Amino acid sequence: MRDAVIVEAVRTPIGKGKPNGSLAHVHPVQLLAHTLRTLVERSGVDPALIDDVIGGTVDQVGEQAMNTTRYAALSAGFPETVPATTVDRQCGSSQQAVHFAAQGVISGAYDIVVACGVESMSRVPMWSNVPPGKDPFGPGIAERYPEGLVPQGISAELISAKWSITREQMDEFAVSSHRKAAAAWEQGLFDAEVAPLDGVSRDECVRPGSTTEILGGLKPAYHDPAFAERFPQIEWNVTAGNASPINDGASAVLITSSETAARLGLRPLARLHSFAVTGSDPLLMLTGVIPATEKVLRRASLSLGDIDLFEVNEAFSSVVLAWQQETGADLAKVNVHGGAIALGHPLGASGTRLTTTLVHAMRERGARYALQTMCEAGGLANAMIVESA
Repeated sequence: MRDAVIVEAVRTPIGKGKPNGSLAHVHPVQLLAHTLRTLVERSGVDPALIDDVIGGTVDQVGEQAMNTTRYAALSAGFPETVPATTVDRQCGSSQQAVHFAAQGVISGAYDIVVACGVESMSRVPMWSNVPPGKDPFGPGIAERYPEGLVPQGISAELISAKWSITREQMDEFAVSSHRKAAAAWEQGLFDAEVAPLDGVSRDECVRPGSTTEILGGLKPAYHDPAFAERFPQIEWNVTAGNASPINDGASAVLITSSETAARLGLRPLARLHSFAVTGSDPLLMLTGVIPATEKVLRRASLSLGDIDLFEVNEAFSSVVLAWQQETGADLAKVNVHGGAIALGHPLGASGTRLTTTLVHAMRERGARYALQTMCEAGGLANAMIVESA
């Protein structure tokens, strides 16, 4: 049976998703093109050999409309014969791209494929794809959930309440993310994965001086009287400090089979072992990482104790802490180079950003198995297990 291996993985630095952000001047197509160009330059692969480019983007509108991935591949100089498509599984879009790419290689549909993602939240703000006054859900959802669904911030608050996660715990986790990210930068652990762009070489949101005292002074980010009345259990613990920021960035991984890698003289970074995707309660929305983790471990015939490293997307501190409570994972093995709270969360790019950071961390630490999982809007989650090659 064929396998799927990652032979190169790169990302841009991550900028603030605001007009004054370090990458706000870069068109999203160019952001993604930069990672694609760097990917083939570092790997030495002839882009004409690439069977497909599968990219994730969440807000597919404006400058991120019209199949962004296709135009990024053309902008990167790939031959016109190389196809590309853009997928949307919300925050897990580019992790889903990895799943699709690897599954294509394993099945024999592809020999060499790129999985990637981009989001420029400074130029295409979140919810730009939903015009004012328009309902993206439809009457069937209104009938099934008559009290209405809620924004992700409220879901994060509901998770905090359900798992009895305190504000102090959430802030401590956030500070830890910043400290780990700052340490990784100081130790040069991001050098192999980051492709500097236009003079930007570091992630812009990492705050080495962050403390629980500083975060403790922040106001709740999502307090709303109507939701407070509907959900009296909420304690309003989620702040801008213990949630991921909005960001600009792109990332990409090159996937092939061990056989093709050997033929082309490529050294695999890691083997893609097992995959799972699941749905969960769209009200809590962000808890799918819990059943997704269980599902992928079962499919891999592995236990939690077999996993050396974890990447769990830090959309909110409460998400990772609830996942840890349910799984029993050792937090010392989770997001060892920092997570989205510090590094940033450019939505469509985050899946392959996590993969990029994970495979480089595996190589640096000599890990055998690693697990990556992403919570996603609408009550979805992807999970996959990666093995040392």
